[in-house]
Amino acid sequence: MTLPDTIPFAGLNPERILDAVESVGYRCDGALMALNSYENRVWQIGIEDSAPVVAKFYRPGRWSDAQIAEEHAFTAAMVAAELPVVAPLVIGGRTLFVHGGFRFSVFARQGGRAPEFGEPQILEWMGRLMARIHLVGARQPFVVRETLDMQSFGIDSRDWLLANRVIPEELESIWQGVADQALEGVRHCFARAGQVEQLRLHGDCHAGNVLWTQDGPHFVDFDDARMGPAIQDLWMLLSGDAEEMGRQFGHVLAGYETFREFDDRELHLIEALRTLRLIHHSAWLARRWNDPAFPAAFPWFATNRYWEERILELREQIAVMQEPALTGFSGI
Repeated sequence: MTLPDTIPFAGLNPERILDAVESVGYRCDGALMALNSYENRVWQIGIEDSAPVVAKFYRPGRWSDAQIAEEHAFTAAMVAAELPVVAPLVIGGRTLFVHGGFRFSVFARQGGRAPEFGEPQILEWMGRLMARIHLVGARQPFVVRETLDMQSFGIDSRDWLLANRVIPEELESIWQGVADQALEGVRHCFARAGQVEQLRLHGDCHAGNVLWTQDGPHFVDFDDARMGPAIQDLWMLLSGDAEEMGRQFGHVLAGYETFREFDDRELHLIEALRTLRLIHHSAWLARRWNDPAFPAAFPWFATNRYWEERILELREQIAVMQEPALTGFSGI
């Protein structure tokens, strides 16, 4: 692979992390605990005579300051709408800071556990919450943040993997052929759906980004917020075969349409969006391979078996995208 030599978080040591947090007015007690995050670096910091805070250090070069500002404005609007979203703390009128060459924000610590998305009550609750988030997201568009579409997630990812010779030589042509067929299937799915509304989304709505408490769900990470169709924030709540996903989506929809109407045409996009995510995920791993955290966490990525499994996965998606859209609860 042809990758930059620069290690993205080199120099972000415990001393610099604590100094950064103290630079915005906190007195740290020295307690430092890394939280699960690959894209950025996130730490829980002990504060003297107060509750701990969470500091998030943004990956250099990923988002511009303007793009981060749009994410922060989105979360602030949701907090103003009394949604359970953990937004960056405003300190001296700002939410984004720089220390030692690293950009960072500070958040209140939010406890909770991962939700069980298979439970009907939880699915309905998530549907209601996502509808309320989408009501805020539809008020105005992002101007500088990205849009989730076939070009950015699919074509660009495919082209980058091929240009950088990431795929083992003996599998490259096979993977390319299957990826091209899969992207053609994505194109047909989008054509069947037609023109659908684009709005500001959470963008990565999986269980790891939701903390459940006795008061219900809280979202803690909008780092992947972007423009896209509403279904992107709903399909990742589903699992199992088509029948099971249909049952689950019935519960999600019951909650969602309490607050916001859902466009059934977007159901044609579920498997297309899943396919784009699979291709994009491979490119994401490859683009981050110069970060030492990635080879340590994903050692199987550099094996032939990984790409053989991706080829089979994409072939399955090609078949699934030719089947009717999710049914059993709507009027498609």
